[in-house]
Amino acid sequence: MRYGICPISIAPLRLETSDASEMVSQVLYGEIFKILESRKKWSKIRLAHDKYEGWIDNKQFTEIEAEEYHSLLDKEHVFSNDLIAHLTHQDHTLSTVTIGAQVSSSIFLKDSFQIDQSKGIKNKTQLVDNALLFLNTPYLWGGRSPLGIDCSGFTQLIYRLNGYQLLRDASEQATQGEVLSFIEESEPGDLAFFDNNEGKITHVGIIMSDNYIIHAHGKVRIDRLDQSGIFNMDKNIHTHKLRVIKKIL
Repeated sequence: MRYGICPISIAPLRLETSDASEMVSQVLYGEIFKILESRKKWSKIRLAHDKYEGWIDNKQFTEIEAEEYHSLLDKEHVFSNDLIAHLTHQDHTLSTVTIGAQVSSSIFLKDSFQIDQSKGIKNKTQLVDNALLFLNTPYLWGGRSPLGIDCSGFTQLIYRLNGYQLLRDASEQATQGEVLSFIEESEPGDLAFFDNNEGKITHVGIIMSDNYIIHAHGKVRIDRLDQSGIFNMDKNIHTHKLRVIKKIL
């Protein structure tokens, strides 16, 4: 087995071996992965933190030894807590990284760096505070950063910053946690899931207090939540049909 690490701020993870292929997710700075298959220009990888698979451009990662991979895997995860931060490498070059960059994977970095850091398990109440930092972030299919994010990338990243691991897609996240019967049983930070006309879960958001929800739909926005679903206050219509509420923590 071969292993790799992302040395750039954001690397697209694609469905197929083409720059024109659908971006299914993104690999953030410092994230590590297994290399499942290699081709001339592309490699299929499996991310360590959520086991998500896709194709990455060979020019956008650095290969590491198995010993180094397992050492980084066992380290306490430390993330950049700044929306945008600048890191100095050992070779004195700079990298711009986004919130959620895994700076504990410091094989590129100087021993000390001055950025706001997040590590360890946080109180559940901080989930909504972190989520509010992303207000007005544009929606981007497969996105996982404040430059562009999708609904499940948003919930996954917010939970990750607070020390909790969610799977990547909304349908996968819906398999985690405990089902709640009513919105009134939920607490800020719990997740609400929504399905399409075929009954497939396609959307997720973070519940706030007083029946509000923050989610990525066009942009990261706040709307009302009721037993029918999400009520868009700008358009005065329901945009998403509620399927289930889950308590993850």
